[in-house]
Order: sequence, then structure tokens, then C-alpha cells
Amino acid sequence: MQGYSYSGASGEGGGYGGAGAGGAGLQPNVAGLLCYLLGWITGLIFLLIEKENRFVRFHAAQSILFSLGLGVLWIALAIFFGILSIIPGIRVLGALLSFLAYAVLGIGGLVLWILLMVRAYQGQRWELPVVGAMAARWAG
Repeated sequence: MQGYSYSGASGEGGGYGGAGAGGAGLQPNVAGLLCYLLGWITGLIFLLIEKENRFVRFHAAQSILFSLGLGVLWIALAIFFGILSIIPGIRVLGALLSFLAYAVLGIGGLVLWILLMVRAYQGQRWELPVVGAMAARWAG
């Protein structure tokens, strides 16, 4: 995971949009945090209203990709464990594995979501593996 910072105090954006309020009328670090608040919904809102600030656009795009990726993993697990549950003889093992997998995905996703919001509020452009590079391309 890579981290980049914008310099909010000096007014120089380091290429990520600067310290002033953008199209959303918010400071970039606050807008970056809010991009993650409701997952892909707030990510999409900020991606549509913020036209110039690449820092905010990056966090909006990463929020969309992160939340949709988490949703895809959740659905894939549901399908896998649904199939596993109909196989005779391993239903109990499947139920236990399902509980553990969902616990790891849920707690891990929650911790990562909070960490992304904190890093955005600190003014860091913190790239997740895979989706971070895609978000950087979306942000421009």
C-alpha cells in the first residue's frame, strides 16, 4: 500500500488538488473522509461533484472500488457456502467455515474502512493493492 500526502497547511497540493475547498465546498481531507462514509454511494456522489481535486477524486474512486469489491467477495462466499451446505456429511463443517469466513471478512472490512477514512482525513492518499491503482487512473 502506498501513501502520499497533500500539504493542506501550505496551500500546495503536491499534485493532489491543494488545500482549498473543491467542488464540494469542503476541505479535501474532510471530503476524502466522507467519500468512504456510505461506501460506493458517497464515493459516486463525490466523483460526480468534484471535477478538479485529484485527492478527493482518488478517494471517491477507491471508495467505490473497495465497497463493490467487498460486496462481490460477500456474494461469492454466499454462493460457495450455499453450495457447500447441500453436500451431505460436511454441513456442520461448512457452517463453521462460513461463520469464520464471514467474521474475518466483516471485521477485516470494517477495520480497513475505518483506516481508509482516517488516512483520508489525515490528508494521505493511501492506495490499496489492486483497487488503488485503478482508482488513481480514474482520478486522473
